[in-house]
Amino acid sequence: MTFCFFTAQYLPTPGGVERYTWNLARRCVAAGHRALIVTSALPGLPARERDADGLEIYRLPAFPVMGGRFPVLRPLPPAADLWAQKIDFAVIQTRMYPQCIWAARQCKKRGIPALVIDHSTGYMMHGGLGGVLGRWYEHFACGVIRRCGFPFYGVSGDVCRWLQTFGITAAGTLPNAVDPGELAVLSAADPRTDWRQTLQVPEGGHLIAFVGRLIPEKGALRLAKAVQQLPGCVLAVAGTGPEEEALRALGGSVHALGALPHPQIVQLLSQADCYCLPTEYAEGFPTTLLEAAACRCPIVCTHTAGTGELLPDESYAVYLDDTRPETLAGALRTALKDPDAARRRADRTFENLTAHFTWQAVFATMMKTAQDAQAER
Repeated sequence: MTFCFFTAQYLPTPGGVERYTWNLARRCVAAGHRALIVTSALPGLPARERDADGLEIYRLPAFPVMGGRFPVLRPLPPAADLWAQKIDFAVIQTRMYPQCIWAARQCKKRGIPALVIDHSTGYMMHGGLGGVLGRWYEHFACGVIRRCGFPFYGVSGDVCRWLQTFGITAAGTLPNAVDPGELAVLSAADPRTDWRQTLQVPEGGHLIAFVGRLIPEKGALRLAKAVQQLPGCVLAVAGTGPEEEALRALGGSVHALGALPHPQIVQLLSQADCYCLPTEYAEGFPTTLLEAAACRCPIVCTHTAGTGELLPDESYAVYLDDTRPETLAGALRTALKDPDAARRRADRTFENLTAHFTWQAVFATMMKTAQDAQAER
């Protein structure tokens, strides 16, 4: 079968949706299928290529609205070659980007069965006229895609419940996931970075990790201010975004590492004493939480989408009541003061992860949906 994944943004742009697409597409190829990825153009990258994983990538011209966070396809994208590829099934990532609307309408027009996977639990914009217009647009976009008749799935139960805001009853869950075995290999792969030595973590000190986009909603800067209150603690921040410059300016125990290759991120999580995600963003199911769990890294986080499924209670993680620096500092002290308790929480989380959140299980569900759609077709 030929699968086509439509995603407004894709690697090397960092993010959970991007890695979700990459993981599912790779498993299509590994199972003997063909995988196409249709995304937005990025400076310096070819309009079409086959990558090292055997994935065929189409990059369509787009306007980088909101600093690239909301790419908008240019009129009449040159996609004739794409539709000549005899696509058997399409996976449309998220419910609101103009590219998703275009993909859903094109698939309906051409009789290509598809499903839509959503990754968020809130509106993209908040407050003021922009928030009002943003909400109107999201309802409009969801309505257009819903009328195409394709089933919607959420990456967590929270996402499925959020879809009801748009009058959508989800067909099921295709949860965000990881491959623990693959991550174990990456954690020991060469060249291997000794992060504690590289970042000069003092003897008896602690290494705290943050991985994600450096936007205010994710809370990296608040976390950095909390870590500065903790003697002997070092914060490693992996990611890029508007807060990167401010994080670099802090210096001292705060290290802004920029965008790291995935093996180095896995090695960082494997070596850290704690992974902290103080997000206030409308997450769907953060990939970084799953990767930290797979690396048996103790977790401190807010209650966000998916956490209740991966981390059912305080015996799995230390939860944050709010994201003020003083609250963060207190939660980190709790997580770090008792290494044995932290290890027990991490082990319990790892067991839950391997039982329910692996790519093998997600891929099997997607394949069954595609095969059923093909049979009906």
